[in-house]
Amino acid sequence: MASKLVRHSHLRALSSSISINNHIHSPHFSNPNRAPLSFSYRLFSNASSSSSSTGGFQRSSSLKDLELAKFASIAETWWDSEGPFKPLHVMNPTRLAFIRSTLCRHFRKDPNSARPFEGLKIVDVGCGGGILSEPLARMGATVTGVDAVEKNIKIARIHADLDPVASTIEYCCTTAEKLVEEDRKFDAVIALEVIEHVANPAEFCKSLAALTVPDGATIISTINRSMRSYATAIVAAEYLLHWLPKGTHEWSSFLTPEELVLILQRANITVREMAGFVYNPLTGRWSLSDDISVNFIAFGTKNCQ
Repeated sequence: MASKLVRHSHLRALSSSISINNHIHSPHFSNPNRAPLSFSYRLFSNASSSSSSTGGFQRSSSLKDLELAKFASIAETWWDSEGPFKPLHVMNPTRLAFIRSTLCRHFRKDPNSARPFEGLKIVDVGCGGGILSEPLARMGATVTGVDAVEKNIKIARIHADLDPVASTIEYCCTTAEKLVEEDRKFDAVIALEVIEHVANPAEFCKSLAALTVPDGATIISTINRSMRSYATAIVAAEYLLHWLPKGTHEWSSFLTPEELVLILQRANITVREMAGFVYNPLTGRWSLSDDISVNFIAFGTKNCQ
């Protein structure tokens, strides 16, 4: 089912042009100058990429100190499937279905193999406690997990030691910018539910692109800046249903799919596929969909130069 969804014609091969084949419409996207100056500055400001370490986490131009502190305060709950990160645990199988489908197709791997990512080097940027890094390693990838919060990395390492396969993961308390400075390169760069927490999405995506080998893959998931996302991802999820701690998200920090495509395009990455995540309250499960009005995920490739 998941494979069929991400292959759907209007989710595949998104045009590198801003119109995105007319499947998505947005006044901000069709005319970026209509965005408020402060918002445009946040997206495309060319701030320096210097980074430093303080207070148990790595700082950089693309990160927000308050966001790092927020996640540091609940780091010990990463592997509590009923805790603050329960939504990510529940969403993880669907996120992995999209990753498996797109990476196998791009790198010509067998999606039915137990270890389809054998031979691939993958970095999980903003890995948290490792809930995505571990299954990627079990699927055969050589995984590097990086997070700016030291507590997150400690939890990830402790949990990985319980599994011989997961124990091969390289966990580092660092930032994407630092990896760029170290000239690290990966076949696939993945950043899920991270970009909405950074101060400068454009600089962040430039770092992701710099980490990606030519014709390599970049996968990003986030939340759309729509009225529906405000109602569901913030009001319902944080204040009514208490799925997430209050203040987890700022609606103004969300990106529309059109904005993400434009930012990645400017970073030399062409978005090829996009899908939405839809939650079924009756089954308690997420599924891939063509509805990108709230949660969505994008797969792109770095242009060869």
